[in-house]
Amino acid sequence: MKKYQDTEFVKVITGVRRSGKTYVLRMFRDYLRDSGILAEQIVFLNFESMKYSSLLTKEALYQYVTDRVVPGKKMYLFFDEIQRVNGWEDAINSFRVDFDVDIYVSGSNASLLSGELATLLTGRMVEIPVYPLSFKEFMAFTQTTKNPDLAFNDYVTEGGFPAVALVDDSEVKRSVLDGIYSSILLRDVNERAAVRNDTLLTQVAAYLLSEIGNPISGNKIAGVLKNDGWSKVGVSSVLRYMQLLSDAFIFYPARRYDLRGKSYLRSTAKYYAVDTGLRNVTLNRNYQDNFGHQIENIVYLELLRRGYRVDVGKYETQEIDFVARRGSEVAYYQVTRQMPAADNREIGNLQVLADNYPKTLITANRMDVGEVAGIPIVHIVDWLLGQDCSI
Repeated sequence: MKKYQDTEFVKVITGVRRSGKTYVLRMFRDYLRDSGILAEQIVFLNFESMKYSSLLTKEALYQYVTDRVVPGKKMYLFFDEIQRVNGWEDAINSFRVDFDVDIYVSGSNASLLSGELATLLTGRMVEIPVYPLSFKEFMAFTQTTKNPDLAFNDYVTEGGFPAVALVDDSEVKRSVLDGIYSSILLRDVNERAAVRNDTLLTQVAAYLLSEIGNPISGNKIAGVLKNDGWSKVGVSSVLRYMQLLSDAFIFYPARRYDLRGKSYLRSTAKYYAVDTGLRNVTLNRNYQDNFGHQIENIVYLELLRRGYRVDVGKYETQEIDFVARRGSEVAYYQVTRQMPAADNREIGNLQVLADNYPKTLITANRMDVGEVAGIPIVHIVDWLLGQDCSI
């Protein structure tokens, strides 16, 4: 966030509940204090706390901040989980217009970036996404002495929520993950959108968790649910729930992109979970279950962390797992548990691409590491840690 300090942009920190947004805001507040900013120049409000329950209207929030503005000084305003304030967009815009302020807000729903805020602040806001711990952060955060390859199995099974990584007991970990998942569904999806059918929402979420890495459509989910006895389920309801789950950052849709036709395909997308730990505790699975798609999920999230926009590529009949774009930079990635003994399709899918953009195959088998036809094959742990490979 330092590069955006004292700019006109409203800094919008987004991410799933319990991913560490509050910690990021507190770290930056402490950095400001250490940099010489006076305590009275900083207003820090966490709207998850009952302490600020009287400030959940735009009028009350505006008055509270106005009363604390120091004349002649720049104010630094931090609002955690701002979406709980009714009409908060108007208050934020008024602070920007009326005072000399640097504004940071966070929320657990993608709606922060749309609707009235987008209208009021066109060109004047910047998103800073926060995700659960990367594997590299997980290793440092847990201070594990395990071999990284073994620690990676723990990471796949338990995921990267900081609250989970902090505890040692496996049953407590499961309980924490259960609590996170329930709070996301109940507070960031159900409460916000007034979902009428909790059970259907849970079924849609469970299906998406079970199908990470597979092409998904609303029609397909509706068909599966009807086969399971949900006779009155419509595609429009399923699509709404899928959008609500994505808005709460439980899932990230990866659109399919036709590399030859230079256009997006409308039929299906792949949905990746924000955390494999949530997937495994909800489905009662571990790292061994569908391991190939779980590591694909981890690579997808890591590319997002590194600032890429990520699509699923299609080139004629071949599928490219990930087409990663960052500015003018483009890179292609295939992800596999191990190289098939009698089939080079993983490398072959990359070889058909005629351009000169970097191509990488990521594997979970150390025996596969090397290079084939000029395409580097790297182990997923090394790639995640940035060791001896292109990151």
